[in-house]
Amino acid sequence: MTINRSTITQSLIDKYGFKTYLEIGVESGKNFFPIKAGRKIAVDPYLKFSPLKQFFKAIQYPANMHASYFRMESDRFFTEKADKVLQNTPLDICLVDGMHEYAYALRDTENCLNRLAANGVIIMHDCNPQTPEASYTWAQWNEHQCQGFWNGDVWKSIMHLRSLHRDINVFVLDADHGLGIVTRGAPENPLSFTQEQIERFTYADLAANRQEWLNLKPAEYFREYFKM
Repeated sequence: MTINRSTITQSLIDKYGFKTYLEIGVESGKNFFPIKAGRKIAVDPYLKFSPLKQFFKAIQYPANMHASYFRMESDRFFTEKADKVLQNTPLDICLVDGMHEYAYALRDTENCLNRLAANGVIIMHDCNPQTPEASYTWAQWNEHQCQGFWNGDVWKSIMHLRSLHRDINVFVLDADHGLGIVTRGAPENPLSFTQEQIERFTYADLAANRQEWLNLKPAEYFREYFKM
């Protein structure tokens, strides 16, 4: 099995019988549509598909028949829609793949944590940029007219979670641009940085401390951690 955000998501749903799946940052639905789960929720202010495509994807993948789509910012979803949509049902598994910047990714993850089931899992995409350009903020990326794959500084949200939360375990799989895995429980080798320190760190700092700061694990560690 190729280890990426799609295969990990489906493997966890299948193994643990997870019912409710939330994806933030759906875009064209490439990852969202094939996922098989009892309840699927898509959130993205710029959903890049029409109701007609939703219809055909529901035929192709029947799990989408009762999927919910919210064309809005994730902050608005959690503030205005989540209570009514979830009705006290916890989230079992979430993919955070929205705006690839520290503050946004952190806020999305913490909002998911507030509604996460006791054994739930959050997967964060784009946590391990390989070049300084890939780690730019969106403004920097556009200013320098960069090309290729943009990860942003999501890595800082990993450091924040590992430094300022003591009730979750967080690590990054070295796969698919860096997959952050967040589960409830005692943290492994927590960090002790302040938010102010994290904000000041640069890509050069990350490159010099990548293994420790990200709690970086080989892709296959996924199977060991979740006893697959």
